[in-house]
Amino acid sequence: MSVETEKDKQLVNEAYKLLLKDFKRSKGPESLKMIDKAFHFAWEAHKGVRRKSGEPYIIHPIEVAHIAAKEMGLGTKSIVSALLHDVVEDTDYTLDDIQNLFGAKVAQIVDGLTKISEVFDQQTSMQAENFRKMLLTLSDDLRVILIKIADRLHNMRTLNSMPLRKQMKIAGETLFLFAPLAHRMGLYTIKTELENLSLKYEHPEDYQSISEKIKLHETNQEELLQNIIAPIELKLKENNVTCSIKNRPRSIFSIWNKIQTQDLSIEEIYDLISVRVVFKPIPDIPEKNQCWNIYSLITDIYKPKPERIRDWVSTPKANGYEALHVTAMGPYGNWVEFQIRTERMDDIAEKGFAVQSKYNTNASGESELDKWLKDVREILDNPEADALAFLDEFKLNLFSQEIQVFTPKGHIRTLPKNATTLDFAYEIHTDIGNQCIGAKVNHKLVPLSHVLKSGDQIEILTSEKQKPKHEWLEFAVTARAKSKIKSAFKKERKEFTIKGTKMVEDQLNNAGLMVNAKAYRKMLEYYKLSNKEELFYKIGLGKIDVHEIEAVVKKKSKSKFIKYWKLQFFGEPKEKEETVEAEKDVTESKPNVDKKKTLLLSEMAANESYKIATCCNPIPGDEVLGYLDTENNITIHKRKCPNALKLMTSQGDRLLAADWTSHRLMSFLAIIELSGIDKIGIVNDVTNIISKDHDVNMRSLHFESHDGVFEGLIHLYVHNTEDLNNLIMKLIKIKGLDTVKRIENIEEYS
Repeated sequence: MSVETEKDKQLVNEAYKLLLKDFKRSKGPESLKMIDKAFHFAWEAHKGVRRKSGEPYIIHPIEVAHIAAKEMGLGTKSIVSALLHDVVEDTDYTLDDIQNLFGAKVAQIVDGLTKISEVFDQQTSMQAENFRKMLLTLSDDLRVILIKIADRLHNMRTLNSMPLRKQMKIAGETLFLFAPLAHRMGLYTIKTELENLSLKYEHPEDYQSISEKIKLHETNQEELLQNIIAPIELKLKENNVTCSIKNRPRSIFSIWNKIQTQDLSIEEIYDLISVRVVFKPIPDIPEKNQCWNIYSLITDIYKPKPERIRDWVSTPKANGYEALHVTAMGPYGNWVEFQIRTERMDDIAEKGFAVQSKYNTNASGESELDKWLKDVREILDNPEADALAFLDEFKLNLFSQEIQVFTPKGHIRTLPKNATTLDFAYEIHTDIGNQCIGAKVNHKLVPLSHVLKSGDQIEILTSEKQKPKHEWLEFAVTARAKSKIKSAFKKERKEFTIKGTKMVEDQLNNAGLMVNAKAYRKMLEYYKLSNKEELFYKIGLGKIDVHEIEAVVKKKSKSKFIKYWKLQFFGEPKEKEETVEAEKDVTESKPNVDKKKTLLLSEMAANESYKIATCCNPIPGDEVLGYLDTENNITIHKRKCPNALKLMTSQGDRLLAADWTSHRLMSFLAIIELSGIDKIGIVNDVTNIISKDHDVNMRSLHFESHDGVFEGLIHLYVHNTEDLNNLIMKLIKIKGLDTVKRIENIEEYS
């Protein structure tokens, strides 16, 4: 325990004073007395303890409470719970102590925020179990989630003091779950900061590069924005509208995401300017009418793009967001998006559900939040779902893009984008979903897999003879639909799983093969399955032919792309490799791995235990991480790989920091995609450049031409990303070539 200095005390008292200054709710003497009691109790409980950053630990709960107060607008019990949220987990005090001193409600919230300490078996993810436990309190108190988001935000703000492996785990978990959760709660500002901070630690070079370009673009755009805004300000003032008009800055993460997913440059992203108009509504006139009035005044100046009007005033988003969006042509040929909202709508957009009660919105009937919580509770109430399956189901419910459709009687239902008629059927009622045979969308007969669009009106057709089918899971999108379909044939699944288990054991025993972890690993890899239960189930169901597994088990494992490489730790001597009999369990031959040390990926003798993930196919130069499974196998993923992101969330303690050593002897497979204007000799120009490059070998190429435009795929062997990027830079200079880019997922093209 370290000694608390006068400087520490001053730092703590200043942080606490700032918390009280920004606490806007319930400033009565009883509230302040309770907060002060919680502060001094927590300070005493955490006395002498310091964070990794070196500051007194009590600073963390104070900052979490500060976020809850200032950025979420939460009340007294939330602030008290935030101050106490780590006391039970990190000190000798118990929940009974909290209840006796601060009441049952605060104790219940603190319990929801306290991590599980029991030890689970290796197949269970502690991360997923903790997240599940936290969400179990949703049915009782939403404040648990809001304080947890505040806790995560402060951890992200101070993440630089953590080791690299922990940074990757926490940043990945934040991006996968906490940022979408903040979005679902309507906390747009916090969601944006969480995304930006995750990017800062996962891809620091990209973050820095985009930050610098944003500053440059903002300087250049300032005059342009003023010229766009000036005539609107004048027009609104003439019509007695009190408002503020300002540029809506784009977040670093949203720019990075568009660059990754849409293959756009930052210049192309900045072509669309976004302006926010926040106005003070006139009493006794519906806010909706005033929003449309401002829309009318803006479009008197700039002509609107009809298909780019988004009316979330008439029908708010599922997370409570209200605004009227319109895209119009600006004075210099730029598209400008105007977001029109009242001060109330702006407050809700910034602080989400945390402040909605202040405005008494959705006072009558079931709100969209209530519906969402009901769906989450259904997933949580499923006792057979393991924690990892739960994470998948819960993630489905954090949809950010939504559509709104209508029942035959005209009632609105909100669904995620790409939802099908089957999802809609389960949204109406479980029995309707289970007995669904088809639907009429806008009076036209469609199948269950039909993808819905906003504005569709759907009538579900049912039959008492219909039962849920396994193929429904292939096109169901919502967590509710998937959960109901799965529960409908759980008993059937169990029977098929038992049957499949016996079939596998009999088949291997009859062939004289060992039934061990190595055999199962080969089968899971071959059939691309995540667990043995899924394997047994598919064999029992007849989807996998049990007679072919003998050949799969006998087949030697080989890396598809790399023949000679090995991983070694800093400072560790190379151990003499021993030949292990095929019958022995594969784990017997693998040394224990020190997860605290960085893995060096060097060009050594092959070791089948270490492999490169085929989902993202990293090559030297890519930012990577390692994943250590329960059998001590290590798989290398790109940090930006979606599967790696999921592993950071559900299996973060199994992550390893990894880095490449120099690679010049080995070659790695990469694929580049080209497109451009078809002209005589362009293929020859491309192949000439590749053949003259000593660092690149071409394996195959494929070109297609249609209507004067060509597309091509070239399979190459390269040493690292530097060689690949140099080649791409040379190719893009060819006249007629429009795009040259690397394909990330080799599996789809091999």
